[in-house]
Amino acid sequence: MSSTPQGVVLASAWLTEQGYSLDLQKRYRKSNWLRQLERGALIRDGDKVDVLGGLYALQTQLELSIHIGAKTALSLLGKLHYLELAMQRCQLFGSQTERLPSWFKKYDWGIDLDYHASSFLPAELGMTKYDVKDFSIKVSSPARAVMECLYLTPDKQPLIEVYELMEGLNNLRPKSVQELLEACTSIKVKRLFLYMAEKAGHSWLNYLKLDAIDLGKGKRQIVAEGVYIPKYQITVPKELESHT
Repeated sequence: MSSTPQGVVLASAWLTEQGYSLDLQKRYRKSNWLRQLERGALIRDGDKVDVLGGLYALQTQLELSIHIGAKTALSLLGKLHYLELAMQRCQLFGSQTERLPSWFKKYDWGIDLDYHASSFLPAELGMTKYDVKDFSIKVSSPARAVMECLYLTPDKQPLIEVYELMEGLNNLRPKSVQELLEACTSIKVKRLFLYMAEKAGHSWLNYLKLDAIDLGKGKRQIVAEGVYIPKYQITVPKELESHT
């Protein structure tokens, strides 16, 4: 217990693996050493946890790839044009076979959870460490986060907003972007990412090996009645193409 940081959830299944049987966990609760957060999750008595402490348990104890991504990750990393004083919605991503544990979904973290299970990017690629007070968790790097935003477009994320986020990413590492684009399985995401990077005039785009990136074949209509971009064979909103 002393080796586990303050402010994190203790998954009951993980405690069992460490040798703390369910009966022993029950005794600890009766002794006021531990308190039940939800069925399957405990915290130290008197400790306070938030969604980041819950994610620590998912990643470190349950070894899930579930992480904060898309616009929420960009917010945590200070990449938004405006300051969000408090997190109101948390966008989470995990691999296609992963589900949020019931205790994580049931507990009231004080924010809305928006979980997306998809394997359009490899689980461990393009992640970065985000330090909290006594621990750290893995979140999407800026490049991966923008790709996750594009994965949600156009239905769950406005394209104009993603472009405005892309405009601020002028110092991405070409090697990291290259790896992500080569591994990405979403043709829509790759074409939109390159189109937006070119439109934003980012210099790191010049260092990418575009011939190593599979952009698929055929046209992709991102929106109806938009503007067709021949180079990337995509149809984008008129307001995006004219946006300066």
